[in-house]
Amino acid sequence: MLYLDNAATSRQKPAGVYFALIKHTVFGSQNAGRGSHRLSIRGMRDVVEAQDTVAELFNIRKPQNIAFTMNATYALNMAIKGTLEKGDHVIATEMDHNSVLRPVYEQSEFTIVKADGSGVVNPADIERAVRPNTKLIVCTHASNVCGAIQPVKEIGEIARHSGALFLLDTAQTAGCMNIDVNDLNADLLAFSGHKGLMGPLGTGGLYVREPELLKPLITGGTGSLSESVTQPRFMPDMLHSGTINTPGIAALAKGVRYVLRHGADSIGNGERELAEYVIGEFKNMGGIRVYGNENRIGTVAFNIGNIDCETVAEMLGDKIAVRAGYQCAPLAHKALGTSDRGVVRASFGAFSRRSDARKLVDAVYKISAAKGIS
Repeated sequence: MLYLDNAATSRQKPAGVYFALIKHTVFGSQNAGRGSHRLSIRGMRDVVEAQDTVAELFNIRKPQNIAFTMNATYALNMAIKGTLEKGDHVIATEMDHNSVLRPVYEQSEFTIVKADGSGVVNPADIERAVRPNTKLIVCTHASNVCGAIQPVKEIGEIARHSGALFLLDTAQTAGCMNIDVNDLNADLLAFSGHKGLMGPLGTGGLYVREPELLKPLITGGTGSLSESVTQPRFMPDMLHSGTINTPGIAALAKGVRYVLRHGADSIGNGERELAEYVIGEFKNMGGIRVYGNENRIGTVAFNIGNIDCETVAEMLGDKIAVRAGYQCAPLAHKALGTSDRGVVRASFGAFSRRSDARKLVDAVYKISAAKGIS
């Protein structure tokens, strides 16, 4: 099956990821930092090396301020719930994923800033939404629905000038865009390990610029200050309660190393070229609606005439894996005008080829022709 659902997870990984996962599962499943024996110390070394690697990718000056999580959703919840207290106001956007919207909707004071019809947020609208008690501004770097890249540098500057914290969700861009936390004024950055970074499922992380401004969502054993019933207040122990996924983290580091060797922008440019080729072919067919704007990552959201998106996915499903529906981002569909139908989403990855894009175009043409749409 041709796999075009990389926005959900990358299916093909660099060989080093597989080898590291097997090696560290078979020989390195010791509990990192939970003992003074050499196996535990070796496990902790693997985690520290992974922190250093991720820090290099995001230009993070203090690698110890990176905590590993089971996914970006967990990291986003840790950031949102860990910074906000009663009476604080938080700003999010229509283009955010439910991993942002659901914890934000649990807060007492929040504003959801609208996006335009192409799925892009206007920074001026963010600025107008700021209140005296605004504590946090959250924004996805790129839409998981249509791939539209958001003006996050401008939004980060607004947060800095207003005194609010800026949380950047890079679930869709880590690994396919150069990301510098300092240039983007990101106080907190959540990343997925298993998508563009091509690590194993069940990996992700959170960077925290100022740990003292965050309270831990989960507390427990950290292997440090074990004589105390109080959670450590230093990173990463503050956010590393319980046994962490050392084999997964070590394998994730190999995925990040692959991105560093080949260049995130270079990988992303290849993915975007495939998306642009598909979009150009779709426009030539007629009857196919593509959503988003030209400033996108390698994701294409589309519909064929009035055919239900789930039906299209089923017709493609025997040979091509795509994602149809609402992609866990209901407000993004409101902005795009697809709340009543959803979209078909095809997303390219680091190992996608021009022939893959051609197969998608041919398959969509056959469906539209069979329905009398082309």
